[in-house]
Amino acid sequence: MEKNGLFSQRIRLRHLHTFVAVAQQGTLGRAAETLNLSQPALSKTLNELEQLTGTRLFERGRLGAQMTLMGEQFLTHAVKVLDALNHAGQSLNQKDGQSTTVVRVGALPTAALGILPKVIGQFHKQQSDVTLQVATMNNTMLLSGLKSGELDLGIGRMSDPELMTGLNYELLFLESLKLVVRPGHPLLHENITLSRVMEWPVVVSPKGTIPRQNAETLLVSQGCKMSATCVETLSASLSRQLTVDYNYVWFVPSGAVKEDLRQGTLTSLPVTTQGVGEPIGVLTRVDTPLSPAAQILLSSIRKSIPG
Repeated sequence: MEKNGLFSQRIRLRHLHTFVAVAQQGTLGRAAETLNLSQPALSKTLNELEQLTGTRLFERGRLGAQMTLMGEQFLTHAVKVLDALNHAGQSLNQKDGQSTTVVRVGALPTAALGILPKVIGQFHKQQSDVTLQVATMNNTMLLSGLKSGELDLGIGRMSDPELMTGLNYELLFLESLKLVVRPGHPLLHENITLSRVMEWPVVVSPKGTIPRQNAETLLVSQGCKMSATCVETLSASLSRQLTVDYNYVWFVPSGAVKEDLRQGTLTSLPVTTQGVGEPIGVLTRVDTPLSPAAQILLSSIRKSIPG
């Protein structure tokens, strides 16, 4: 009891913001940039939090900051606290008598780019008085957001059984890894091999993500190494812009570039990738029924996927 009281007295919002940022970004460096902090300052705050909790929340290593089991459990509570404060602020800013229906959606960055624009357009033709709050995040944050009630539904991946407790998962489609370039890329005028591709600058997801693991597996299978000129980012919009405007090769899940490939804005390189694809699905909470507006959005998502 004394330990819990000390924790409650000394914990600060900066500890929670720092912890959630590292969980979302996967490395201390990227989290520090997101919070506009120096990395030593962020590391100090994270160390303070681990001292307060009395346990390791992350394992730091060459692959970034990987959450421990205790870190996964603490993330759910941290997100819930920050979300409660956010809702409190929103309620203070809401005018008397004004009520707005809000549906909160979390999605993997590439899934958001590939699915949501068309879905949202169709949804608002039917529900013009509903506000959609859409956040892109990694899968761990998505699951935690759903469990804490921060999100109504998510578009993401199945995870380990202990992380899926309390959640429903409905498969939407399988997405494969593609290597895409702009139509005028010089690679398209020569005999393409993966080793030759790696001589060009590339855009990939950060380490620890499924798309990055798939990219690394492909490279290892053909005896290749990642290009030294590499941009690691979770931002699908930045990745797309670099690929459309410059000579970058983008390692990307197929769903994110379906429309670009159809319209000829991007071109897929004839490089054979492995496996049948990664399952992408809709995630909801088991114990909380969807609001009518969220149910209509879910129906729009289902209809957007070819049968």
